[in-house]
Amino acid sequence: MHIPELSTALANTQVMNQVGIAVLDKALENSEAAGEGLIQMMNSSMELSVNPHIGSNIDLFI
Repeated sequence: MHIPELSTALANTQVMNQVGIAVLDKALENSEAAGEGLIQMMNSSMELSVNPHIGSNIDLFI
């Protein structure tokens, strides 16, 4: 292989790695936002519940 071909291949590999990292970073941000939204929804549903004491405790017997 010639040096210019190696250089081009290496540059392409680096660009593809950077794109992959950027996509994964965006997916992580979206997952974090969805998780925060789910937590807020769960907290607000307990506050708005008609019977807030029902379902808040679990009795376990072994």
